[in-house]
Amino acid sequence: MRIGVALSDPLGLTAQPLMVLKSEGVQKDIAAIGNLVNEKEANRVIVGLPFNMDGTESATTQKVRDFTAKLAGRLNVPVFFVDERLTSKQAERLMIEGGAKREKRREKIDQVAAALILQSALEGAPLMEVGQA
Repeated sequence: MRIGVALSDPLGLTAQPLMVLKSEGVQKDIAAIGNLVNEKEANRVIVGLPFNMDGTESATTQKVRDFTAKLAGRLNVPVFFVDERLTSKQAERLMIEGGAKREKRREKIDQVAAALILQSALEGAPLMEVGQA
């Protein structure tokens, strides 16, 4: 599993891709995200929730919910879900349009998708607070 990470500018207007965390297990992933939140002085965390195209939930949706509940319990900032349907496809299309080679796209797609998810939240997409979603 890969975890795309993006940050907004200080005014909260635009999202920028930051990095991809390669999963090393739940506890190490939570610690790595917590370190990033502290280091970057984030005031909230947005997590993309992968719904099926018809809006139903899948096994992956439940895995993300479970992981995020554990994450939220360890962070000192609020954590929200935002619908992430089609963000990977949109990220790939943007990278193709930008001339990125296939290997580079595989390497960067998760962080570009994370930036798209964050940008949608910054632009007013409905947020679901973890624990209430």
